[in-house]
Amino acid sequence: MFNAKEFLATVPKQPGVYRMINAAQKVIYVGKAKDLRARLSSYFRSKVDGVKTKSLVSQIAQIEYTLTHSETEALILENNFIKQYLPRYNILLRDDKSYPFILISDHKHPRISSHRGPRKIKGQYFGPYPNAKAVAHSLKTLQKIFPIRQCEDGFYRARTRPCLQYQLKLCSAPCVGKISDQDYQHQVTLARLFLQGKNQQVIDDLVAKMTQASENFHFEQAAQYRDSISALRKVQEQQTVTGEHKELDIIGLAYSHGVAAIHVLFVRDQKVLGSKSYFPKVPADTNNNAILTAFLLQFYLDGYGSQQLPAEIVLPQALTNSSIEQAISEVAGKKVRLTYAQRGEKADYLSLAQKNAQVACDTKQSQAQKMALRYQQLQSLLKLDSVIERMECFDISHTMGQATIASCVVFDGQGPLKSEYRRYNVLGITGGDDYAAMQFALDKRYSRLQELSKIPDIIFIDGGQGQLNIAIEQFQNWPHSKTPLLIGVAKGISRKPGLETLIIANSNRSIHLDEDAPALHLIQQIRDEAHRFAITGHRNKRGKSLVSSPLEQVPGIGEKRRQALLQYLGGLQGVMRASVDEISSVPGISKQQAEKIYQACHNK
Repeated sequence: MFNAKEFLATVPKQPGVYRMINAAQKVIYVGKAKDLRARLSSYFRSKVDGVKTKSLVSQIAQIEYTLTHSETEALILENNFIKQYLPRYNILLRDDKSYPFILISDHKHPRISSHRGPRKIKGQYFGPYPNAKAVAHSLKTLQKIFPIRQCEDGFYRARTRPCLQYQLKLCSAPCVGKISDQDYQHQVTLARLFLQGKNQQVIDDLVAKMTQASENFHFEQAAQYRDSISALRKVQEQQTVTGEHKELDIIGLAYSHGVAAIHVLFVRDQKVLGSKSYFPKVPADTNNNAILTAFLLQFYLDGYGSQQLPAEIVLPQALTNSSIEQAISEVAGKKVRLTYAQRGEKADYLSLAQKNAQVACDTKQSQAQKMALRYQQLQSLLKLDSVIERMECFDISHTMGQATIASCVVFDGQGPLKSEYRRYNVLGITGGDDYAAMQFALDKRYSRLQELSKIPDIIFIDGGQGQLNIAIEQFQNWPHSKTPLLIGVAKGISRKPGLETLIIANSNRSIHLDEDAPALHLIQQIRDEAHRFAITGHRNKRGKSLVSSPLEQVPGIGEKRRQALLQYLGGLQGVMRASVDEISSVPGISKQQAEKIYQACHNK
């Protein structure tokens, strides 16, 4: 049993971070304090308030702490530990994906593209955008107005004639000199101004160009300028533009019945780039200030990226901890202000963010209630004694036995747990053998599984008795005490939703559910999710195999040699028709390499 009195006597009165650990040696809570002894002593008073604190203290087997120089340093270290250990009693922001940007590269003929991740490529970045769809829409708009190349550098360098993008007037083909360097740079400058929100300046420039072209009787060119101006004016009408604020994040917060929703509005270059809702995992007995504090630290110190932070973050309430602003500014390398707006334009934005957060919270609660009802009915249907905490479902996807992919999706009590999804590239089987593919996937998934918490309560197999038998065989020598319930989901003769048959393993039971049964809806959801995940992976794999060149598989043949082969032999078809002697005549290609290339092109 943990001896709190003896432990507290050794704790210094200094700032630091503490980690509470249970009997299973798992970190269950991470906290920080200006005075470690005073903060930790508060947990072991005779009267402890709050359900969360009582439950937490009852599980403590050990406490470790790390001293820091300041409270700001403790905030940053606490956030790193939370991200590392994912303690169950901390507020956890599960969405830590980086945000997409639009990048104009630093090349002779700059490329405009979407970029996500570390900003290592030289060039100018615009954003961040809240989602990839916003970036794709912006790129599509830019391509119609400013014909700047969006192709990869390898494709660009290998061109000897214009591609289809030039024919569609979506690229000015700088790769083959269809536009002068000066005119191309001018298009890039206009695109930069557009992304900076200076639409009127771009329109004025295009109007002047159109007038000049018309006066010089270049009517076709003038018409192109006219179309660009028209498209820009349409974009300008659709955009929401702030009156004075160049760079803001506005945060709305709603919390009700254990569900927290945070809505963030992104304002950059006087434009609202979009918004996004987040649903952090919140322990019971948590107040709004704690939720907001945890979100700010996890969102802005990790998931957001230090170089992407805005100059000002507008909050739905004033914070009690003033060191948070200092910690965020320190990581950003610039002054970042945390403000609470009560009037003016910022207050209007804050009201909008609050409304969106409340709607997101209500929707999430409704979805949670529906999901709970489905789980309860499924538990009753299957006559299970314990609550269903984890389910997994497998599916196989291929085309005529080619590019076979197996998927495994995971649901917990709240629904899809996408971080646990897995795809398996099925190898070493006869093409089209779904039984062998299923055995391959199950073996990959469970043969080395050691964590008891990862053992599902139910495993669904998308298929009939044959596929289910493969799963039954896989678990015959299962070494763990907990054994999943195996269920085959067989489609009806017409394969229409609602006609599924559930085949329960190791029993003579098969179940038909009514079309409106919540349990059936849950099974259909996990089955459809497994199918979607499998077919997406299959299509990606199949697409890569269709567009890849056999030259890419030849060791020692890099990009320059591939370009030389294509140029000297008249493209890939010329390489495919060439003999070994003809291939070896290409500069830089030896006789030995020519033989490897010939064998690769003819599948020998």
